[in-house]
Amino acid sequence: MNKNAAKVFLVDDHPLVREWLTNLIAQSPDLVVCGEAAGTTKALQGIRDMKPDIAIVDLSLSEGSGLDLIKNIRAEAPGVGIVVLSMHDERFYSQRVFRAGARGYVMKGEATGNIAAAIREVLSGKKYLSRRMRELFAERFVDGDPLAARSPIEELSDRELEVFRLLGQGNETRRVALSLNISIKTVQAYCARIKQKLGLANASELLREAVRWSDEQSGSHQPHTSQDNVVERNFAFSE
Repeated sequence: MNKNAAKVFLVDDHPLVREWLTNLIAQSPDLVVCGEAAGTTKALQGIRDMKPDIAIVDLSLSEGSGLDLIKNIRAEAPGVGIVVLSMHDERFYSQRVFRAGARGYVMKGEATGNIAAAIREVLSGKKYLSRRMRELFAERFVDGDPLAARSPIEELSDRELEVFRLLGQGNETRRVALSLNISIKTVQAYCARIKQKLGLANASELLREAVRWSDEQSGSHQPHTSQDNVVERNFAFSE
């Protein structure tokens, strides 16, 4: 192993994804995986112990919030570069993750070569965005309104979007609270604000919209994400 190789820490709750990334990074003699974790708590501890040069972080974690993890890494280890590798559409998340402290965003559907390119760009002190996002930002700048929201979803706060995402994935309200380490009443308060921002009348409309958006994000058209079933399971919180 090259003693001068940059150390990479992996955070993803899917073991196969971590194994695939480890094998991919092993093909580059200037990079080495120094540790991995499935959730936020172990990720932070591993980063403290291993002191990596860069972390590759998924946004959707079974334990904790990827966005919160990015903010915590930035606060505790500001010298660690962060690249997000996510299935979520970069149009909705790239600005959020860069504000949180990440310096690169790669969608899981992109070519594998883009991951290594993103790692090297961030290690060199630069930021990495896909060509599509660079063109979109340039278009917004030319239009004279670079920060304008193109979708009501973009008006949600980071935490509101996390609640919205988790509901759309079929999680019950209690599970959302456990995942984000907040109370059920706090989840209900976020739901109320989301309904107001998206112009939704009640919990049923909120959950149907969350499921629709989640399916759109994942490209899923499978019947397992039955909106009516999700609404029925989640109707524990008040209108």
